[in-house]
Amino acid sequence: MSQNIPIARPFLGEEEAQAAMKVIKSGWLTQGPAVLAFEEAFSDMVGAQYACAVSNCTSALHLALLVVGVRPGDEVITASHSFIATANAIRYVGAIPVFVDIEPDSYNLDPAQVKKAISSKTKSILAVHQMGMPCDLQALTQLAKAHGIPLVEDAACAIGSEIKWNGVWQKIGKPQGDIACFSFHPRKVLTTGDGGMITTNNREWDKELRQLRQHGMSVSDSVRHASKNVVFEEYLRFGYNYRMTDIQAAVGLVQLGRMKSIIKERRRLAEQYMTSLTILPDVALPAEPQWARSNWQSFCVLLPSDCEQQSVMQSMLNDGIATRRGIMCSHREPAYSDHGLWRCWASEHGCDDQSERCLHLKNSENAQDNAILLPLFPGMTFEDQERVIASLVKACNQESRSNNG
Repeated sequence: MSQNIPIARPFLGEEEAQAAMKVIKSGWLTQGPAVLAFEEAFSDMVGAQYACAVSNCTSALHLALLVVGVRPGDEVITASHSFIATANAIRYVGAIPVFVDIEPDSYNLDPAQVKKAISSKTKSILAVHQMGMPCDLQALTQLAKAHGIPLVEDAACAIGSEIKWNGVWQKIGKPQGDIACFSFHPRKVLTTGDGGMITTNNREWDKELRQLRQHGMSVSDSVRHASKNVVFEEYLRFGYNYRMTDIQAAVGLVQLGRMKSIIKERRRLAEQYMTSLTILPDVALPAEPQWARSNWQSFCVLLPSDCEQQSVMQSMLNDGIATRRGIMCSHREPAYSDHGLWRCWASEHGCDDQSERCLHLKNSENAQDNAILLPLFPGMTFEDQERVIASLVKACNQESRSNNG
């Protein structure tokens, strides 16, 4: 019997294990020299002046919103069509998420609706590079600058993705806006088990981020332990325990060295899907703009109208192939059932409809209900992809025959 094909698989090996063991034997396990080395290597890779490692991307988003000045009662424009952490980070600072619909082909924020959503209460735009596909930063940065609003990038999925900026290819993470936040969760392209990174070109913000991630401490552990004199730290402000461990950072350094080959492999697999899935003309494939290069953290297809999402997924699971439904919409979750906690771009109070649906977020809801994510990971063989494609074709044909009599 053929082995099951997972939706994703972390690309880790002996080198990562040895790097972690070296740190374990060193006796310095949490935020220390390995974290500093990882930050420096990361900032060099993406082209940012500063990189601050944290415990995960949710904490990165939280701190980013704090340092750009978002406060209770403010509004932050973002996508509902994103993992719930995006919206939750806005609520962490007491602000209100204003949800804007996505473009149906890119699954990213629609800049035209962002423009309509800006008000006197707007204190930031939180743009998501969904599934690794770069959003339209050119349009969004112009809007942000025109209105004097900080632009924060939720780049959780986008390590290694690129955007053509003034004719030059640049990595996501070189802040075209103000701050970019990354995730190193096991399903991401680069993983440290968990963890996150914040990049910026603003020196004062970087300094503030480093205080906030460690309880507001006035002096870091590294400085204190390296000093030949006794140093008493102070706690200058209310802070958080959002530190990364040196074990994680050591793994991250090895992963950074693999990035070129990992991205190359993921792009090859995505190209194969694009070519092979033309046999299903009614399945909408992801669109990569000419100015963008995705890392293909996920490969998302939109099913035909006569294919029921869960039935297709179940059929593929019966064939031993894992899939995931389209990206969730936060406004449809029980945690956001109180419409006072959010609003959509066209409505002053939550949603015009008292159901889970919002008339102004149709593309987001359609993507959640009718898209599926296919397996894609380094080490995936040609035969694996052929099995995925054959299973999807079979499931769609079965659904079409069933629904059309």
